[in-house]
Amino acid sequence: MASIRVGQGYDVHRLVEGRKLILGGVEIPYEKGLLGHSDADVLTHAVMDAMLGALALGDIGKHFPDNDPAYAGADSIQLLKKVTALIEAEGWKLGNLDVTVAAQRPKLAPFIVQMRERLADAIGVPVSDISVKATTEEGLGITGDGSGMTATAVCLLEKI
Repeated sequence: MASIRVGQGYDVHRLVEGRKLILGGVEIPYEKGLLGHSDADVLTHAVMDAMLGALALGDIGKHFPDNDPAYAGADSIQLLKKVTALIEAEGWKLGNLDVTVAAQRPKLAPFIVQMRERLADAIGVPVSDISVKATTEEGLGITGDGSGMTATAVCLLEKI
């Protein structure tokens, strides 16, 4: 039986006016926010998909369907806590996490430490186990033209 598992997650959301921008559980001041059934926290969604994928447990759409009114406007950090509990119930814990957010604007560097802290707190691991990076896509694609944001996450799970 394996003592480690690796998972990869990806998410994308459109930017629209009239919504808060939440990334990694942190509200970022910006004139647009991400569109989605929950708070549309693209970063945290990628993290959850990576953790679920590492154990072949499906994705967040399976566990928190967007047609279920219970998840309308849901706080993705609270959903991450549920995913963490599910992973632990399966006998696993997070070893480390590496996340990249692609966004042309706003500049995310001032918020990286706070995002790392929020994720670490939700998962119950030291901040040193969580990496969050931000990049632009040099004006290319949906992130480059400012119409959306994407996030990718890779995690290592360890058998408890």
